Amino acid sequence: MTRKFGLIGGGIMGEALLSRLLERGIYQPSEVIVSEPQPSRQAFLQQQYDVTVTIDNSLVFQQAQEVIFLAVKPQVFSAIAQELADIVLAEHSPLVISILAGVPLHHLEAAFPGLPVIRAMPNTPATVGAGMTAICLGAYTNAKHQQKAAEIFSAVGEVVEVSESLMDAVTGLSGSGPAYVSILVEALADGGVAAGLPRGIANQLALQTVLGTAQLLHESKMHPAELKDRVTSPGGTTIAGISQLEKAGFRSALIEAVKAATARSQELGK
Repeated sequence: MTRKFGLIGGGIMGEALLSRLLERGIYQPSEVIVSEPQPSRQAFLQQQYDVTVTIDNSLVFQQAQEVIFLAVKPQVFSAIAQELADIVLAEHSPLVISILAGVPLHHLEAAFPGLPVIRAMPNTPATVGAGMTAICLGAYTNAKHQQKAAEIFSAVGEVVEVSESLMDAVTGLSGSGPAYVSILVEALADGGVAAGLPRGIANQLALQTVLGTAQLLHESKMHPAELKDRVTSPGGTTIAGISQLEKAGFRSALIEAVKAATARSQELGK
């Protein structure tokens, strides 16, 4: 059977995407080829997903007819680009999708001249199928390529399309956001412990409260301010807690965190 999907890099994010694509039947194992340098990961991927595994990146590039997915560390991009520089693809022009943080479209397109390229920024919840991915389209892409990328990333969560100029802001918000939310959950649990709750119960209460609130906002399409107002009674407990958050600059701290992470992403991309 023709190989359709090539994955370069079988790490955590690459495997997360691969498992969902196979689970949803978007690709069959026989249609997938993966390149991965570590022998232990090679054996695991082959046994777990019954896909073809190789150490040869050029073989992936030559065989995958539809999509080449780059899921390696940005530091090794130059080496991989040099490795693939002499390959001539006479019979197919696969869509190249990159999740390499900080590697802009013009670098990708220079490495793969004439090929359609899409740059993407997923976040870590993609590993459990609840990710948020932003994509931006290269010069040689069309609607069909956009639809294919959306189909692939929808397997691990939600997808939005943005201009490349906004990718650093995406990094600062959804890319780094899981860390901010993790601190929020930890702090809520610490507050519960400080108020007398056992640690295990405090952790459970904090995590489910954040998870449930996010799900409620998502499904109801309610503005966060509206939900906040519904929970907040006159002279009650919630407004007392909110008052302390405002005194501590909670909102400003999150805003500044996103801005700082965005600025750092811009610096790393230069």
